[in-house]
Amino acid sequence: MDWERLVQFALEGSSGLEQYAILLVRVSIGLFFAISGANKLFIAGGTKPVYETLVKANIPFPRQTAYFVASVEFVCGSLLTIGFLSSPASVALLIDMTVAVLTNALTTMPKGLSPLNWLDDFLYLPEVLYVLFFGWLICSGPGGFSVDYWLAGKLLR
Repeated sequence: MDWERLVQFALEGSSGLEQYAILLVRVSIGLFFAISGANKLFIAGGTKPVYETLVKANIPFPRQTAYFVASVEFVCGSLLTIGFLSSPASVALLIDMTVAVLTNALTTMPKGLSPLNWLDDFLYLPEVLYVLFFGWLICSGPGGFSVDYWLAGKLLR
């Protein structure tokens, strides 16, 4: 067994596998948002919970905003799934989730927590994890298994 390679892998990971990790995260989170947005848009009463949340948060034009948010989730999630316009789609979804954290998720957190316990609960929120994933996808790019990568190869070479 090559101990040096094993230690190197344990300490540095494997850049050869990075494209598969990006693909897995991009497609999984893209499908999640595409399905979530589709359920809100195409299932009767699907925007009702979003609308109620927006009303509670005093967001202007809650009905229109609910459809806008659902459309952003559906369209950008679909784009992310296939890896087309991945960075703009990730930016839009990052903004969507940041607003969700600020208008809704923070209100669900218990009051009176110590700073460390508050941070623990905050980092446990799925919306926060989505924000981190979108930030990573914006910085890493969509990976080699994407329409963006193929298109960049055609346009820039």
